[in-house]
Amino acid sequence: MRLLPVCSVLVACRLVAAAVPVASSPAAEAGVTGGWRSLFDGTSLTGWDGDPRLWSVRDGVIHGETTPEAHAQGNTFLIRKDLVVKDCELRVVYRCCSANNSGVQYRSRHITDGTPKNPWGVRGYQHELRNAAELPDVTGFLYDEGGTRKRICLAGERAEWVDGEKRVTGELIDAAAFARLFKVDDWNEVRIVAQGDRVRHYLNGTLTLDFTDAADLALREGIVALQLHGGVPMWVEFKEIAVRDLGDE
Repeated sequence: MRLLPVCSVLVACRLVAAAVPVASSPAAEAGVTGGWRSLFDGTSLTGWDGDPRLWSVRDGVIHGETTPEAHAQGNTFLIRKDLVVKDCELRVVYRCCSANNSGVQYRSRHITDGTPKNPWGVRGYQHELRNAAELPDVTGFLYDEGGTRKRICLAGERAEWVDGEKRVTGELIDAAAFARLFKVDDWNEVRIVAQGDRVRHYLNGTLTLDFTDAADLALREGIVALQLHGGVPMWVEFKEIAVRDLGDE
């Protein structure tokens, strides 16, 4: 029997959207509390836009899947409508297969100009999602979706972008500790904290990435979206998606 993937993503950001309140979660490391709003009602894709062949709700979770018959033309996304995040915290619970990868877009842009491969293309900051525990190809690295910088910052790094390149200033977690932290073939919670030019990624409550972008390159606002990667058939699932505005904190 095939195991299904589960993801938990909580999002807290400056936003423009109506949402359902959910319970607060402590965020002492980020210095913020309260104000969570749910972005998924648990029964439908209300408020989201994506390829209807590939996205659905199953057993109370968002399910995205590509097959040889229903494949994606390039990377495709489930986009949260009428929502712009700025300084925010975003939390998501997820699981996915190991055949391919997924991601959570934040402070990103829906691509409608030119000739996109499909109507749901997105560019911008991506929190990588994988079903693997061996660095560096793991959940949590920062990827420049649709851009030129590719893997901007790796999981485990504290870094900054200086003079056109990444400068690593410290290590947050080593390979052995990450392998113990990540739950293969199971649900994992990711948390994204974006404040000004600085972004932080947490996995199951542990800080795994701390990156400060260059002032002239930093993305400070944009949309939230969930990825189905092109290529090899795959599936990914999400639940408990929530966001909170960090405002002036």
